[in-house]
Amino acid sequence: MTYTRRDFGILAASAAGALAVPGVLAAAPLDVKRPDSVFGGVQVGINAPYSFHGMPAGADDVLGYLLQTGISAAELRSQPIEAALGAPALASKGVGEAIAGTTPPEAEQKAAIEALKKWRLSRSMSEFKAFRKKYEDAGVKIQIVKFDKIDAASDEVLDYCFQMAKALGANAISCEIPVSKTKRVGGFAAKHELMVGYHGHGNLTNPEAFGRLGAWEQAFWYSKFNGANVDIGHFFASNGFSPAEWIKENHTRITHVHLKDRKKNMGDGMPWGLGDTPLKEVLLLMKKEKYKFQATIELEYPVPAGSSVLAEISKCVAFCKSVLEG
Repeated sequence: MTYTRRDFGILAASAAGALAVPGVLAAAPLDVKRPDSVFGGVQVGINAPYSFHGMPAGADDVLGYLLQTGISAAELRSQPIEAALGAPALASKGVGEAIAGTTPPEAEQKAAIEALKKWRLSRSMSEFKAFRKKYEDAGVKIQIVKFDKIDAASDEVLDYCFQMAKALGANAISCEIPVSKTKRVGGFAAKHELMVGYHGHGNLTNPEAFGRLGAWEQAFWYSKFNGANVDIGHFFASNGFSPAEWIKENHTRITHVHLKDRKKNMGDGMPWGLGDTPLKEVLLLMKKEKYKFQATIELEYPVPAGSSVLAEISKCVAFCKSVLEG
């Protein structure tokens, strides 16, 4: 498994925000209202810590942001979870080099990956159940766990990933991998009876990319536990039509939808309501059909001057509430 400069940056950010005492999350602030982002029967969540751009990305940090923005469900990446439980970093020198803008030597990468594998395979699932309890006691469900480069993992680590996600209470794993790799991952998904949502972008020509609709159909054919994480912003910007009908036709395979607003024809990300993406149509479809999969916020437009990441995320939450309860 080879890590890019961006991968090292993500893990460095996760480690920087991790708690000093491995395996223990600090209690949620007593003065923060218990979050509730179920509107009109639709569970609104967020891709975390991805959406909290430039902010500390430890498990406690993320939980605090969710409480502040009133979000009661998450698609949570594996890095802050494992960092909070004491996972080894990808070699301290390598992380430092990543921050400095260089790539760690291959030997260091391999050593770090082996150290992480050893740590993972020695874990008790009770540790993840305790992590889950702290989040749920604060009012937040971890409904999806996102793993990077899961397709390159060994069989033992793949088993660990599915066991970890189930211990955290997730109803799906999410990832971004080539279409041809979904046959193997889908086999593990069937073994563990846990859905995998493959994230789509805007590439409609690469046969290995989830952009063209046939890519998902191929993955669906490989395994009944292969599903779709439909990014409605990318879908609309690349295909030029609303994803609503496709979501309706394939709703049993949808693990969650990513919410964002973009201009058509591969245009820029925009504050919600100012782009062309059919956000309202998809949200209202989910309400009408009583879909139980998560509507997952992704903050991808530039934060306006004078505002903040959390303020903009709160606006996204308010947008969903207005549509679904208006």
